[in-house]
Amino acid sequence: MRAMILAAGRGERLRPLTDEVPKSLVEVRGETLLERHLRNVQAAGIRNVVINLGWLGEKIVECVGSGKQFGLEVVYSQEG
Repeated sequence: MRAMILAAGRGERLRPLTDEVPKSLVEVRGETLLERHLRNVQAAGIRNVVINLGWLGEKIVECVGSGKQFGLEVVYSQEG
């Protein structure tokens, strides 16, 4: 089974936080939203994840990389 995490949004309602950080990398209680999702996906036994990218997507790739640190295999889908 594969999970898809939708992380392409701009996060208009979280501005000005999202002017320089993608919405999925905003921290809540010391953990980014994306880290929380990846941890929960891994705990559910899913090992393959697709993350779609949009606003500041390169920062998401820098943070997550291959997903190995989360025990996952992550691939990316860039929105045009």
